[in-house]
This record gives sequence, C-alpha cells and structure tokens, in this order.
Amino acid sequence: MSNNDTPLNVGVIGVGSMGRHHARVYSELPSATLVGVSDVDTEQAREVAQKHGTEALPMDDLLDRVDAVSVVVPTQYHLDTAKQCLSAGVAPLIEKPVVENQRQGEELLSLRDTVGLPVQVGHIERFNPAIQALTDVLSGLNVLSIKTERLGPPPRREIDDSAVLDLMIHDLDIVLSLDDSDVEEVHSAGVRENRHATATLQFESGTIANLTASRLTQRKVRRLVVTAEECLVEVDYMDQSIEIHRRSVPEYIENGGDIKYRHESIIERPTVNHGEPLKNELESFIGAVANGSEPVVTVEDGLNALELAQTIDENDAPEHKKTINPIQ
Repeated sequence: MSNNDTPLNVGVIGVGSMGRHHARVYSELPSATLVGVSDVDTEQAREVAQKHGTEALPMDDLLDRVDAVSVVVPTQYHLDTAKQCLSAGVAPLIEKPVVENQRQGEELLSLRDTVGLPVQVGHIERFNPAIQALTDVLSGLNVLSIKTERLGPPPRREIDDSAVLDLMIHDLDIVLSLDDSDVEEVHSAGVRENRHATATLQFESGTIANLTASRLTQRKVRRLVVTAEECLVEVDYMDQSIEIHRRSVPEYIENGGDIKYRHESIIERPTVNHGEPLKNELESFIGAVANGSEPVVTVEDGLNALELAQTIDENDAPEHKKTINPIQ
C-alpha cells in the first residue's frame, strides 16, 4: 500500500451513471492515481477509460494493481464484489445501499475485521459542505425535530429500488448521524409502490424526524430543516446553504401618535465552503486507506440506514396495510 507521500493507486468497478463520476474525480485528485476501470460492459469501460486517460481492465487484473476501489455495481453484486476486493487486499468504497440485507452485512463485517482494511459506504451527503457545517451550527442546541425532503420527477433511467431505498436512505443516514440515540418507533406510508413515501421516526432522545422521498414530484427538492428551542435551521443540499432563523425581541413603536407593533425575524447565513461532495467523499476515503483509519461512514453506519429503510419499505408494502372501513 502507498505511503502518505505518494498517490494511492485506485480503480472503479462499475462505470455506469454514477461510477463514471467516481472515475472522473479520481483522475482529478492529486492524492490518487486512477490505474483503471472495470465493467461487465467492456465497451462502456473502454469509453470511460479513454476519457480519463486510464485502462479498461478485467476485475481480477484491476485488483492486482490497486490499493483501493470504488464499488459502483448494482446492489445485488455488492457483497460478492466487496469480498473479492478484500480477499485481494484492496480496500473498497461501496455505494449505498451497502448490501441487500443484514445477513450479508454481518458477512461483510466479519471479513472486514478479519482482513483489517477500511471499508467505506457511499453515503455522499455526509460530505456535502452544508451538512458538514451543520454539525457546528447544531452544537449546543436543544433539537426538537428534523424534517427532510428529497423529491424529484421520474428518472430517465430504470431504478429497481423504491424511493425509500434509493433516495430516503441518504436522509436516514444523515438523521442517524445527527441523533445517536435509538429509534424507538417508526411510522410510514407510501403510494405507487413507494415511489412516493413518508416516514416518521421517534428517537429515544425525544427528537422526531419526518422524512419524505419521491420520484413523482415535478420539482427537485433536497432540503433539511431542524427545529430547535433556540432557532430553526434550514439546509439546502443543492445550493449548499444554511439559514438560521431566530425571532427578534418584539417591540412597540410610537409613530405620529400611533402605537405600532413590530416583530422582525433575524436570518443568519453561516459561511459554507462550497465544493463537490463526491470529491470530498473520495478524498476522505483515500485518506482513510492511506492511514489505515476508520472511514467517516462505516459499514455499521450503512447497515443502520439500510435496516431503517427496509423497515419503512416493508411497512408501506400492500400486504402490511390494514383496511379501515368508515362508519356508515
């Protein structure tokens, strides 16, 4: 494995719509050398490799040449691909959802611990500059509730996962990172095979989280709102911005003999150092591999978000619904 003074040899397994962005960012990072890419679609692999000045390689050959890889294949292949990587002594970053179920997660955890290599999960919103700044903003606040919205129109490409497993899982990971107490209750509802779904979580701390994810909304929204006793904090993922709303002290003003009431809101806009979340994520991953340290988003984090997402998905399934007949 490379030392901290030389770029880490990296690769990408799976260069579809997301994997090609991993290849692009790796090719731009000074801390990484993109040795190659691999995909079952060899023509697509050659196209991406040529674009970024690297090679299209069979997976076994790629694993022989790298220290770390991004695993950006369909979820059903995550575990087998990660096992091949770890068995070859290569640290993987596995896109979300980390695996298909908790049993696979336990197998992955066991192999990771045996091999002793970092394994990171691709929950990219942890590396959104606005979310990274939010941690400081929330320090010392008495949080009451968290609301998230991840909405958009139907995608052009076919996606097998529900909006819960494809979209809401990002926000579940963020909410779990903001409140480290246990989730005591989960309530949810969904329509159109969960292409539009909502969930409410009750944490042991007393915090309530309300989440909505949709592929049926004709406007793209990526928003998180934290209600605290002291203020309301609004995060826009796309603008990478934070607004803190506080209430000013009300006052009565005399104007021409008339008494008028004034109560203005104060809005603070903390500085957010804008940047590409994927670049931040891959830089963090490379640093963890180079130093042999624990990644920011661990397998355990990925499994916690997956467990909640699957609980919500199952609650929304038709076989779990109960019909209530109205009183005539």
